[in-house]
Amino acid sequence: QVQLVESGGGLVQFGGSLRLSCATSGFTFGAFSMSWVRQAPGKGLEWVSAIHYNGATKYADSAKGRFTISRDNEKNTLYLQMNSLRSDDTAVYYCAQGGWTPGTIARRGQGTQVTVSS
Repeated sequence: QVQLVESGGGLVQFGGSLRLSCATSGFTFGAFSMSWVRQAPGKGLEWVSAIHYNGATKYADSAKGRFTISRDNEKNTLYLQMNSLRSDDTAVYYCAQGGWTPGTIARRGQGTQVTVSS
């Protein structure tokens, strides 16, 4: 059974940092591209960043220069380091299997709330 379990969210002040983690199981983590998506209050799902199984990364314009996606294939864990957080980063963040190209997300976790206070 595939499981994606996010952690690391919370309340942070404007300009602060958080590191999200996504512990996975039930599939060969190293063989999959992985991504982070988010959903702000009252808005649709927004793709944030992805990491290919070969280690290549890409980011939404809103995340470039502030967020860093990484993975540890031995620990089957995905990470998102978020720096210089802004109020518009407030959202539920989801770890997703797939997502390197549009429409390729197979499944996502339950999410972790990130709230940035001004």
